[in-house]
Amino acid sequence: MGLRVVVLDPLPMFRHGTEAVLSAAGHVVDTPDDVFAWARHRRNGVVLVSLLTDADWELVGRLRHESVVVAVLDGGSPAAGARAVRTGAAAVLPRDATAQALLRTVEATADGQAVLPIAVVTALATALPAQGAPLTAEQLSWLRQLSAGSTVARLADRAGYSEREMFRLLKTLYRELGVDGRMQAILRAQESGWLSG
Repeated sequence: MGLRVVVLDPLPMFRHGTEAVLSAAGHVVDTPDDVFAWARHRRNGVVLVSLLTDADWELVGRLRHESVVVAVLDGGSPAAGARAVRTGAAAVLPRDATAQALLRTVEATADGQAVLPIAVVTALATALPAQGAPLTAEQLSWLRQLSAGSTVARLADRAGYSEREMFRLLKTLYRELGVDGRMQAILRAQESGWLSG
């Protein structure tokens, strides 16, 4: 019996090509209006998510408890792949993967195996140990703004916090990252590929 799969990508050609490959192998590609409702009713389903925007990364984090997620990455950065796994993906697939690699990844992941490029495994194995929970979208936004030169005062104003509270929140974030300050946090975020998402 075939698998049930959802493909989330903004490009129709990518979705149709992926659907053709999976359908030819006997799998069913669904196009639900609500992927969360679909996932709750199909515990054995697989969701392919192309990680192109901040919203896509957030979606993987939200789907991690509902379904098996395959992260589809444009460019194949090992740091981005490691980030995808830490965010909740069970597998990582380059967006330009062959049809054979697509099938192998989807089927193995549905069977409970993590499928990762060797470079992603190496990035995960050599990364600093993760401390605390994965970063929230808001925390990632703070790091991106700080790396772009924003002051803590401007960051606090945009986020709706007092400057004092923003300093406290950032101090907590730095502690979760296992770093001593702003510059180390920005370097850690760059090395982990978090600033490009």
